[in-house]
Amino acid sequence: MMAQAEAAIPAAPTAPLPTEPAGGPQLVSQRQRALRSFAKNRTAVVGLVLILLILLVAVAAPLVAPYDPIDQSVQERLDPPSAAHPLGLDDRGRDILSRVIYGTRIALQVGVFSVLLGGALGTAIGIVAGYVGGKVESALMRLTDVLLAFPDLITGLLVLAVLGPGLWKMIIAIGLTIAPRFARIAYGPTLALKNKEFVEAARSVGVGSGSILRRHILPNVAGDLLVFASLWTASAIRLEASLSFIGLGVPLPTPTWGQMIREGVVHLSVVPWYSLGPGVALLLTVLAFNLVGDGFRDALDPKSRA
Repeated sequence: MMAQAEAAIPAAPTAPLPTEPAGGPQLVSQRQRALRSFAKNRTAVVGLVLILLILLVAVAAPLVAPYDPIDQSVQERLDPPSAAHPLGLDDRGRDILSRVIYGTRIALQVGVFSVLLGGALGTAIGIVAGYVGGKVESALMRLTDVLLAFPDLITGLLVLAVLGPGLWKMIIAIGLTIAPRFARIAYGPTLALKNKEFVEAARSVGVGSGSILRRHILPNVAGDLLVFASLWTASAIRLEASLSFIGLGVPLPTPTWGQMIREGVVHLSVVPWYSLGPGVALLLTVLAFNLVGDGFRDALDPKSRA
């Protein structure tokens, strides 16, 4: 009877295992979250598009420029803008548009390579000083403070006065000007990170200082360095134009924006369009890198994302 009663009771339905809904939340890495945040920032995307266009112009300068930037036509000097020469001709009869296009190469080379040089040198100084401490920290950071006491233009002038004019000498000069600022950016986070649990754990199992700096400290300060590098690329381009404006840039006949603006100032009252082309090019390039730098900062800052 008991067996028949138990058989008459219907079996309870087995509950299905919970499954993740198709549109449910998914784990997103910090890098993916930062990329999504950057993509949603319209001004940062506009800046990135501008940088890509400027880079394309620099790479394809021989194809984009309508004329050779150093070809002269003395009979047509200071001619106003026309269909053949949209930005006119300079005081030596050279096409201003072609010189602006070729000047993009110098601006990007100086901006990118000087930041790479200054960033590598300054980051190494900052993380070593913060991690090692003691007399090494005092010596390196006091040297950094002394270099930061000088204005950027003065530091560049001092280095170029020793090295002389030239493209790679200017890159070195601007790189050395930027390096103390990268050292300061890397120094503070390193002080906070060197006593964290994961660093202490790596040290306790015998991991060397070089590996700790490379695998644990540097990746955690890379976000701040990336933001600072994008912003200082714009400053490096502006500093190159300033040095070229006072005659310490790349020697003639290589076209640079600062050099062209200086030449246009002499004829500003007669031909105001002379400096317009290089001035607008400099403005757009600096603006583009600043927009991208602000986008990186907002994407990598948790408070901004919140």
